[in-house]
Amino acid sequence: QVQLVESGGGSVQAGGSLRLSCAASGYTAVMAWFRLAPGKEREGVASIDSGGTTRYADFVYGRFTISKDNAKNTLYLQMNSLKPEDTALYYCAARNAWLGVSQSLLSVAYPYWGQGAQVTVTS
Repeated sequence: QVQLVESGGGSVQAGGSLRLSCAASGYTAVMAWFRLAPGKEREGVASIDSGGTTRYADFVYGRFTISKDNAKNTLYLQMNSLKPEDTALYYCAARNAWLGVSQSLLSVAYPYWGQGAQVTVTS
C-alpha cells in the first residue's frame, strides 16, 4: 500500500509559476502527475520512473518539469509559463511495479492516488 500526500498549488496569473509536491510512503517504481479540468477528461501530464526516465504530455513540454527526490521519496512538478488552460485539479499517482514509458501517462495504470491540489491560472 502506498499513500500519497500532495501539497502546493494555488492561484497565479498567466505566465507565473507554481510547484506541486507529493510525499509518498512505501516503494514506488513509477510516479506521475495527472490533471482534471472542468468538463474535460483526466489527462496525464508527466511521469518519472525509478531510473529517472521522464515523459511529458505535448501540452506541457518545455514548461513543466517533473522530478523526484528519492531520499525524501517526494515527487515534484515545477510549472512555469502557466496558462489559463492549465487550470485544473492536479493529482499525483504511483505504482510499485515497473511500467513502460509508453504507458506511463495512462491513468488506469496507477493504483495509488493523491487527494488532488487545485491550480488556478488567471488571465
